[in-house]
Amino acid sequence: MKKLEQLYEGKAKKVFKTDVEDYLIVSYKDDATAFNGLKKGTISGKGEINNLMSNQLFQYLEKNGISTHFVETIDERDTVVKSVDIVPLEVIVRNVAAGSFSKRLGVEEGLEFEQPTVEFSYKNDDLGDPLINDSFAIALKLASQDEIDKIKEMALKINDLLKAYFIEKNIKLIDFKLEFGRFHGDIILADEISPDTCRLWDKDTNQKLDKDRFRRDMGDVEGAYSEVRNRLGF
Repeated sequence: MKKLEQLYEGKAKKVFKTDVEDYLIVSYKDDATAFNGLKKGTISGKGEINNLMSNQLFQYLEKNGISTHFVETIDERDTVVKSVDIVPLEVIVRNVAAGSFSKRLGVEEGLEFEQPTVEFSYKNDDLGDPLINDSFAIALKLASQDEIDKIKEMALKINDLLKAYFIEKNIKLIDFKLEFGRFHGDIILADEISPDTCRLWDKDTNQKLDKDRFRRDMGDVEGAYSEVRNRLGF
């Protein structure tokens, strides 16, 4: 498969056309951003870690009945994926109060929920990715009711699978962001699953092992990403 012209460059990845219909190549970068791009930097080795971790988790989810855009790993930074029509919703699943949830609602970080929460943000950088509900998504024609129901069902199943996966590595899955796309009429999981898109805390110490170390200037960002890589064994 040949990598052809670049179609898109985002905050964390570049996307390239290929010579195979319906397939793209995604190339992960070391660039880091936070607060809708207001804070920028570089995390050495991040692209490699995010690529390989996402691919490992996508394959785990596929084996457990979740359809994803993953096709095959090319190398440490490049992966072949299905070309999807991204649903312009960020889907956030939360198991523990943290980040914007705690800030918005005045809840101390670390409060464990009796059941996970699911929230939607409208993917629009100009508007700051505002929170919306199901009715808003339908009104804006971002997704149909059937698609929203499917996305919620998949998100909660993914949460159960990932929580079980991470706890075996002595990591608590605090919350995470998912994106979904349409592929030949079906809703499938897309984007990535990485320390960029998940809050991951050490099971015993609650040490943060994710991009919050970059967002909050906590230091040792590369060390946290590498620790996740070591625990997941890739």
